[in-house]
Amino acid sequence: MFWRLVVLGGVCVLLLGAEGRSGGGRTVTFHRTQQDGSQGQVRTRPRRDTSGASRPSHGPPFTSCKTPLTPAEHEVLDDNTHETGFNGDDGSYVILTWVGDGTGVILVLSTFSAPIDTFLEGGSSRLYRSTDYGKSFHDISQRINNTFIKEEFGVSVGPGSSVILTADVPVVDNPGGIIFTSTDAGATFRFIQLPFHLAQPITYHFLNPDYLVALSIDGGLWLSLDFGAKWTKVYDGVHSFSWGAGINLFFSYSRVDTVDAEERGDLVLKRTKDLGKTFTTIHEDIFSFGYIGAFLFFSVMEDPRSPRVMYFSSDQGDTFSQALLPSASTEQFYSILDGDEDMLFMHVDNPGDTFFGTMYTSDDRGILFSKSLERHLFDGQRKSDFTNITSLRGVYLTNKLDDDGRIRSVISFNRGGTWRQLSKPENVDCGQVQRCNLHIHGEHSRNNRIVPMLALSEPTAVGLVIAHGTVGDSLSSSQHPDVFVSSDGGYNWRGTLRGPHHYSILDSGGLIVAVEAQREGQVKTIKFSTDEGRCWKSYNFTEQPFFFAGLASEPGTKAMNVSVWGFRPEEDGQPMWVAVTIDFQSLITRECNEQDYEQWLAHSTDEGRSERNGCVLGVKETYRRLKKQSVCRNGKSFVVSKKQSPCLCTRDDYLCDYGYYPHVNTSECVREPSANKTLEPCLEGEEDELLTAGYRKVASDRCEGGFSPQLAVQTVIRPCGVNTSPAPSTRSLSPAADFDTPRERLVLILVCAGAGVVVLIAVISAIFAVRRVVYRNRTPVYRFSNLRIQDDENGITPELESATSSNGTACQQDSDDDLIE
Repeated sequence: MFWRLVVLGGVCVLLLGAEGRSGGGRTVTFHRTQQDGSQGQVRTRPRRDTSGASRPSHGPPFTSCKTPLTPAEHEVLDDNTHETGFNGDDGSYVILTWVGDGTGVILVLSTFSAPIDTFLEGGSSRLYRSTDYGKSFHDISQRINNTFIKEEFGVSVGPGSSVILTADVPVVDNPGGIIFTSTDAGATFRFIQLPFHLAQPITYHFLNPDYLVALSIDGGLWLSLDFGAKWTKVYDGVHSFSWGAGINLFFSYSRVDTVDAEERGDLVLKRTKDLGKTFTTIHEDIFSFGYIGAFLFFSVMEDPRSPRVMYFSSDQGDTFSQALLPSASTEQFYSILDGDEDMLFMHVDNPGDTFFGTMYTSDDRGILFSKSLERHLFDGQRKSDFTNITSLRGVYLTNKLDDDGRIRSVISFNRGGTWRQLSKPENVDCGQVQRCNLHIHGEHSRNNRIVPMLALSEPTAVGLVIAHGTVGDSLSSSQHPDVFVSSDGGYNWRGTLRGPHHYSILDSGGLIVAVEAQREGQVKTIKFSTDEGRCWKSYNFTEQPFFFAGLASEPGTKAMNVSVWGFRPEEDGQPMWVAVTIDFQSLITRECNEQDYEQWLAHSTDEGRSERNGCVLGVKETYRRLKKQSVCRNGKSFVVSKKQSPCLCTRDDYLCDYGYYPHVNTSECVREPSANKTLEPCLEGEEDELLTAGYRKVASDRCEGGFSPQLAVQTVIRPCGVNTSPAPSTRSLSPAADFDTPRERLVLILVCAGAGVVVLIAVISAIFAVRRVVYRNRTPVYRFSNLRIQDDENGITPELESATSSNGTACQQDSDDDLIE
């Protein structure tokens, strides 16, 4: 799944995906840049770990297998390599989009960043279509009347074979914009005149392509139920919107002063459950909101003098609760790094300017957050290195900024429960280096142009991870990044390619391809491996090298062909776009059989010596996957198969609940001194005082039996706003006016005391009668707990210092803009 990064900072908010991609990985944008590197320069913070080196040096040596192609293999690849030159096309951008699943249809839009370029350079946007996975292309620009298409809107692809192109139409003298829609993967297009001008690309419903939502430049929220043929305005003054579960649609709007409402936090969050017929107000005075996994979230400043706080809802906004996280000032931000229906990863920025913060993980309601990792790196350009390794359940990778100012990589195999440094690659010789670990380059490094790609993993390629990294004490820009591969989800690594590369996974992991990154030179060679990067073969795919722009392969990793895109200078000085598609299906012809597969126990660390081996989050998973030595084709019909078996619960499957912390020596949950204090937050109109035995199961953990702590000890629920004692009277009465003598006063005291005892007995009886039912059906309010790391045997850093006294910010704006992009 294509997860996005959400930053609620200053409190800023940002949703980010893989750069240049949209639509869940179906679209990739290639840029034709100046080869002197003058284009695309951005202001970045100084790189760390330069060690005064003028040029990067090579890291510790490793050996990788290189096997030459046989003449027969070379001939087969020559016969199945197809080159297309887009003559006369001088567009500065190429937007390539796959349409449908397994259709082989690719739409390519060549365009400029703005129409003014077409007048200055005499060019225009063009639309091409391929029906054979990129082996050949046909110019279909006439199907959209040769209309200039907005580069920033690109090609919008929805469920099925639906496509939308947005024309670049001047606002002046035009009642609305123009779109072209297709329901047959671009074979035909329909011209539609809109009654408004689009402010951003049209948004599909995630299941029904007929349901479209659009935001106009004047803040109107528009809805179409027939794939754009007819549009209806459903609300005015809208700032942002998001689909929820089913047909729930959320949006924020301002009642007055649209320009400044977001900065003041004067937006109103609404929901419609019936496609714009009726509306429900969820909360007022919000700054921003978003929807990820099964959670609706929004930031609120409840008082102009107070910091902003986060609210979460797991029931589509019917009820919501304040997330018990450290509050954020206008100079700080929250960042939702990842999420699903079970839990969220949240980064909370440290105050100041230190480029790090603290990562928390939530319970299944998004209310109670546990501290997962301190000093989590988040640089000054809103970039986080946090990565979900999708090829194996529960694995996450990120970087932290340690006290010595060095960046080091850590990995978690249990969804943020514990973190540890990556092991040294098995084929790397560290020599005399004392601390020798693998450190992975992430978004921070790509933003500084140190590496061309981020870590790559796919759910269909079980356990496979490809990433750029360096080996040593810390991540270093003074060392050339190399490519490393893991076949078991990050437990063990191997050095596989020297220097930075572009890489792609094909045939569900049965084939890996790579092209060496050349900043100034031209490319003509592609490398490929059929054994997860242990051995490589090289093939020269063209006799005329060209400047590399990117690799492109069909989403889902089941394809056997890959396209190399770039541009080649022509004799007239104008560059020409070039696409070379290599089909490996004719080279790897044998279909895999049962003998080519093996049973692999995921997360296995001790070769089956204990019953707990492979148990992660309460489950053992055994996969059927391809043997490394098998050279065969998984094929498009390949489906990942696995067997699951529950594990007995242990202490590791539980966290310390509100008011408890893990004892340093025994890891037993010990009550905090302040555990009996009254809780300030209210949940669903009630204050909740909760005492438990101190444990709660980790979110998404499915263990059974075994360790089972006894839960509720005492629960007292008091409605919000109901005082425990009577309010003062409006007029002051002297006690002596009604009870003049000490004897009368003594009688009154005794009577009150007796009545109090009777009432107390009745209340205690009622509490014990409903205690168990109340505990099971209430949603208690918690404070965030500290999840300490104590696994020294696995190399997990035991000393996580408090970050509360440090200063850091990754978002230097006092706004919540860009919540959803």
